[in-house]
Amino acid sequence: MTKIHHLLLGALLAGLVPLSAAPQHDLYIAGGISKNYVIGSKIVTTSGLFLRTPEGELKPLGYNDASIVALAFDPRDSRVFYTGALNGVWRTFDGGASWRITTGWDETEARDVCVDPNAPDHVYAAITDGVITSHDRAQTWARLEKGLPARGKYTQTVEVDRTKAGRVFAGCEVGIFLTEDGAQNWRCVFPTKRMVSDIQQSPHDPKFWVATTQENGALLSHDGGLTWQVAKGVPTEKTIYNVAFDPTNAKRIALGSWTYGVLVSEDGGATWTARNDGLPGARAGWREGIDPGAHSVWRVGIDPDNGRLYASVTEEALYTSDDFGRTWKKAGLEGSVISRFVWITRAAK
Repeated sequence: MTKIHHLLLGALLAGLVPLSAAPQHDLYIAGGISKNYVIGSKIVTTSGLFLRTPEGELKPLGYNDASIVALAFDPRDSRVFYTGALNGVWRTFDGGASWRITTGWDETEARDVCVDPNAPDHVYAAITDGVITSHDRAQTWARLEKGLPARGKYTQTVEVDRTKAGRVFAGCEVGIFLTEDGAQNWRCVFPTKRMVSDIQQSPHDPKFWVATTQENGALLSHDGGLTWQVAKGVPTEKTIYNVAFDPTNAKRIALGSWTYGVLVSEDGGATWTARNDGLPGARAGWREGIDPGAHSVWRVGIDPDNGRLYASVTEEALYTSDDFGRTWKKAGLEGSVISRFVWITRAAK
């Protein structure tokens, strides 16, 4: 990497707040700089996958691809991880030094990837026409879709239940689907009007799940995902993009959304409040014309070391809050769209 590129990355990250003392996790960021990007031009270092250490260093990991939207790690070895991108699922065995695409020409547009923590060789990927499954660390893939809808199986998200091997949820354009036998059989546990955009399991209570959708707001389950209820107080008119649980506080949950920006709950999902003071509204032309003044927060994440809330404001910048959204600080990455925040336990030195 040239000196100019180092300076560019430093400028993008100017203002990032140092993390708390004795952090235990590294932050991985997937996304890219898309504001004012001209289709066909080359993005050199401002897009793709980055590692931000608690010391504030940003390290590009391998290839630069603005289409990366998913990231998952092998729980046995953090040097092994997978990304989902427009051209399929990629894998690295050496912490990002080298990469290999693992999917074929008919398995593109990987929207999400997850690894079964109880069977780490098993990898699941959401693609635009269903779910693909690997039992050999993405060496080979199979379509195991019995029970998924023949139409409407565009899948945006997959998530494994950490308490049971082979128990996986898939968020499709017509509902939430569940398999309890490693994708051999699927069944719909909640039908939706449109796309299910994210599904996450609470780090505190394995039976508590939250899903986000395009037209059903947020959905809550307190029985391990068998039944779901629409969250009261979460708007349903626009897309809710994703959900993040606070690993430091069992009552805190955050949502990223179109128009409504950041929505937070401090009572386990019973009530919700928009907290956008200090976040920019729509200024990019395509968003301003559609929804003037809207807060479009593409992704939220919460630091497991200190509870710091992160928000990616679409094509504006990364913002952080140390008081759960009451106040915000710009934290660099101007013009970006961040698709993933992933915190990984730091390896012992």
